Amino acid sequence: MRHYEVVFMVHPSQSEQVASMIERYQTNLQKRGGVVHRMEDWGRRPLAYPINKVHKAHYVLMNVECDQEAIDELESAFRFNDAVLRNLIIRREDAVTEPSPLVKTGEERERSDSSEGSSRRDDSVRGGDADSDSQSD
Repeated sequence: MRHYEVVFMVHPSQSEQVASMIERYQTNLQKRGGVVHRMEDWGRRPLAYPINKVHKAHYVLMNVECDQEAIDELESAFRFNDAVLRNLIIRREDAVTEPSPLVKTGEERERSDSSEGSSRRDDSVRGGDADSDSQSD
């Protein structure tokens, strides 16, 4: 079986149905003997250019291992689903399981925000102690 990277964009008005679409596509792949190595829901993001007068879309990334028939079926499902604005299927040499750079930057941003907040609190506590020491001398 071959490895593929699949990205598809869903119309923003259909964002509520993305979870069920992902589940349906994953079960179809698994029924045909495919394996989903990575699945990332990137959420609603702005498009580089308008597609059918739409400026945002819901992005989903999947890395799968399956045969050509399963990919053909997935591509057909994308084609006949009006909610899918665009899709891209790329053949990969090996399975990719680590988080994508987009997800990594989001996690790093969350970590830095939380660590900045705690370091600010630590600085204010330290600053308050240092001021009280200098005033007592």
